[in-house]
Amino acid sequence: MVEMAAVQTELQSRIEPLLLEVADVVNTTLDLDTTLRRVAALVRKVYFRFSVGHSHEVADRMRIKVGEGVTGVAAQRAEAILVNDVANDPRYISAVPNVRSEIAVPLIVKNRVIGVIDIESPQPDHFTEEHKRLLTLIASRMAVGIENARLYTRISRQAKSLLLLNEIARELTSILNVDELLKRIGELVSRLIDFQMFSILLVDAAGEKLQHRFSLRFQENIHLKNDIPIGKGIVGAAAEQKKAVLIRDVKKDTRYIETNPETRSELAVPLIYKDKVIGVLDLEHTKKGFFTDDHQRTITTLAAQIAIALENARLYEEIGKQERRLERDLAMARELQFRLLPPSRPQLANLEIAAKFSPARAIGGDLYDFIKYSQSRMAFVIGDISGKGAPAAIYAALVSGILRSHAPMEPGPAEMLAAVNYSLAERRIDGQFCSLIYSVWDDQNLTLQVANSGLPRPIYCHKGKTQFIEATGLPLGLFDDAEYDEFTFQAEPEDLFVFFSDGILDATNRAGDLFGRTRLEKIISNCADNSADSIVKSVFKAVAEHAAGVETFDDETVVAIRVKGSASKRK
Repeated sequence: MVEMAAVQTELQSRIEPLLLEVADVVNTTLDLDTTLRRVAALVRKVYFRFSVGHSHEVADRMRIKVGEGVTGVAAQRAEAILVNDVANDPRYISAVPNVRSEIAVPLIVKNRVIGVIDIESPQPDHFTEEHKRLLTLIASRMAVGIENARLYTRISRQAKSLLLLNEIARELTSILNVDELLKRIGELVSRLIDFQMFSILLVDAAGEKLQHRFSLRFQENIHLKNDIPIGKGIVGAAAEQKKAVLIRDVKKDTRYIETNPETRSELAVPLIYKDKVIGVLDLEHTKKGFFTDDHQRTITTLAAQIAIALENARLYEEIGKQERRLERDLAMARELQFRLLPPSRPQLANLEIAAKFSPARAIGGDLYDFIKYSQSRMAFVIGDISGKGAPAAIYAALVSGILRSHAPMEPGPAEMLAAVNYSLAERRIDGQFCSLIYSVWDDQNLTLQVANSGLPRPIYCHKGKTQFIEATGLPLGLFDDAEYDEFTFQAEPEDLFVFFSDGILDATNRAGDLFGRTRLEKIISNCADNSADSIVKSVFKAVAEHAAGVETFDDETVVAIRVKGSASKRK
């Protein structure tokens, strides 16, 4: 009794300073491992006659369920358990040799057990009720500190994960090659979770199965060919349910499809873009219960960014394919359009002919043509289709075909315009029309007949004077009963006629000034004595210089014809 009283007095004398030390420990650090080490050291100061702690090998493999063993019962009952001799207690689970007595005290925070302090001694009846009460006091203080440290550790880990997720998201959105992106996703996910097996499966075009697009096994890239139907297996379930599936032991889940015999735990997270599953991220590990709820939350957050990055990369690649296909189509259309133009200039005894067409885009809506009539007559056509690009080019081909179909009847200019207008009106397309100048040259009589349906008025140079031919008219294809005026000129040697489309007059410089009629008339007047070919080149050169640095807005076409004469050799 005297010895027991002495022990009690000794313990009581230590309670107050010990509790102060415990409070100091739990209030001065938020690192969980540091908190546990320092509290263990304090407990040892009280129970100086035995050692505290297991070997690393035992600690790493020790897992005790609630309700099993002395510590499990303490956790289940939420009360301290004192065993004077473990040899006589069937609840005891042997982990280290030579243990005779044990005391287990639960760590309780807000009526919730978060852990257990467990102390063992090689001596029977080593611990007393006083030890039990003192440890219960220490545990109440420790529980708060440990819980705070756990919360701090979790928040710190989450903060680091969020920063890493943000960094990963920025990097992923900058990768626009699907294969490169898939590889980089595997590398970046490994910075978040130490997985052993990783796969990205994408939903096929039919939306019926998942196809392996990228897989890693122990950091080595492998190719898997097995497709998984939606709804089958762990990944199929994640895709069908549109939510993450966490399996702590795949051997106990009937949905698991074995592709790797070593797998024990699996985490499958769907990739969802605009409420549509486009794929699944699948992580596997050989350790049972390796993946946690924190892993699931982290990967689910990242999966949203991965889905966006994948869809962007897929769209970018699809656009690239479409652009390459469009470029091929445009190149072919451009070649076909230029093949529809006259392959060479007609050779006439009394007339020089020159022409040039420059589309604003790869293909355009301007056209020109030379149509042979009988005997010494030749028709000249220059046209401008509304709009630009492929629609205008197709409409231009239609107009060209209509012109050629009427040409065998050798109509006059006004008659031809009326015939084309009638044909287009029968095939009316909203917003599409054509402006056309049609002229017929008689090389024997040196006469030119001209009719206009909306193009700029042509320029006529005669005996050193430059004037506009006042031929105007309504565009073709807009009005059913349009009529057109026809002008006839008795030409003389050296006379010059220049026809041009709107693109020449409307060419704009950086200041917004149009090239206009005045500039065009001046250019033609200055080179009126030159060859037809030289005049066409001069006009295009002047327009290009005027609009330098400005994107061409409209197709540009010029046709020049000059009556041959006895003048000296021209430029």
